[in-house]
Amino acid sequence: MARFEFKLPDIGEGVVEGEIVKWLVKPGDTVTEDQPMVEVMTDKATVTIPSPKAGKILETRGKEGDIAKVHEVLVVLETGGGAEAAKSPEKAPETKPAAPSNGAARPVQKAPEPARPPMQAVAAAPSSGPVLATPATRRLARELGVEIGTLRGTGEAGRVTMEDVKAAAGGGGAMQATGTYGAAQAAPQLRAIPTTGGPLEERIPVRGLRKKIAEKMTLSEAHAVPFTFVEECDVTALVEARDRIAKSGIELTYLPFIMKAIVAAMKKFPTINSVYDKQKNELVVKRYYNFGIGVATDAGLSVVVVHDVDKRSIRDLAAELKRLSADARAGKSKIEDVQGSTFTITSLGAQGGVLATPVINYPEVAILGVHKIKEVPKVVNGQIVARRVMNLSGTFDHRMIDGHVGAGFVYEVIKYLEDPNLLFVEMV
Repeated sequence: MARFEFKLPDIGEGVVEGEIVKWLVKPGDTVTEDQPMVEVMTDKATVTIPSPKAGKILETRGKEGDIAKVHEVLVVLETGGGAEAAKSPEKAPETKPAAPSNGAARPVQKAPEPARPPMQAVAAAPSSGPVLATPATRRLARELGVEIGTLRGTGEAGRVTMEDVKAAAGGGGAMQATGTYGAAQAAPQLRAIPTTGGPLEERIPVRGLRKKIAEKMTLSEAHAVPFTFVEECDVTALVEARDRIAKSGIELTYLPFIMKAIVAAMKKFPTINSVYDKQKNELVVKRYYNFGIGVATDAGLSVVVVHDVDKRSIRDLAAELKRLSADARAGKSKIEDVQGSTFTITSLGAQGGVLATPVINYPEVAILGVHKIKEVPKVVNGQIVARRVMNLSGTFDHRMIDGHVGAGFVYEVIKYLEDPNLLFVEMV
């Protein structure tokens, strides 16, 4: 028998610690090589850490919610001898590239296998092992009285989804997974308080993604001095342009057009595309355009990043947005898909409301909220006509961005959205 101390590996550039979100094993358990052991969340992503060896779990260090340091011992295994018999007789199925909500850092690789990226999604645990499911899914199962351990997951890597839980409960349940870009329905869902029987309060641990969101919002509130500027935008011509493109079989949302309009406006107001380096007391103006887009997931708001927006076509942007948002909701995003943003856009599409005061993604200095498009009567050339309009809400760090600069930037974005021909000329 041999004692093996498994240390938390490097799981992302600049990451020095991570929060233990969920233990998937306990002392006394026998594990196979590559079996998921623990979910750890960092500032960059959530990763599922697999066992590098087959053996028996002697110790797990730290409880759920604790902070684990990189290179500190996380799990102690007993390997060799009888423990080696725990190794599966068949090779585990190949794994897929990974994700901020369910990636796995693979610290050890077999020599015969090709090199793998540092972040990988792991295969589903055996049916007798831990159940893979998000906290929101587990909460729904509790509410509907479904024993989640009895379900066979249909999600990525065998993960139990909300749909699986609802199907087991006969389709019941009020919670829905959101499917729009932007501020997520990430807070605990509101439910009617029972009038008879059962507890009148529920305490939900603030962990994982929700904890990171809370920390990020607190950081922004503590280190930025925000002001919000809101203006209406007549997007009738943009709606017509998109509809014409759709008739040719190309499916587009409005977001790629908005992203291109933002790039064009930033060329006139370059300080909008910047971050504040507090240590050096410098405003770092970016000459590249990486836009963070808020995506609602079961676990909360995940901000994915579209890189090099200025160099991509509108059609390419649409495809990339579709890929990034789908991967985020499925828990398959790669680490590079959530890093490096220079500016953030938040939108709830049809649920976008009239206006908002978006929270700056610190250390960025600006964020743009995009609201729903609605048909309203407007006076055009002395005539009352129906027009399609939406509001834009820009929030800016007033320490770095003056009021007239923020307003000028919003009006410049509006100029391009109200006349898409200018936008197409800009891209030539």
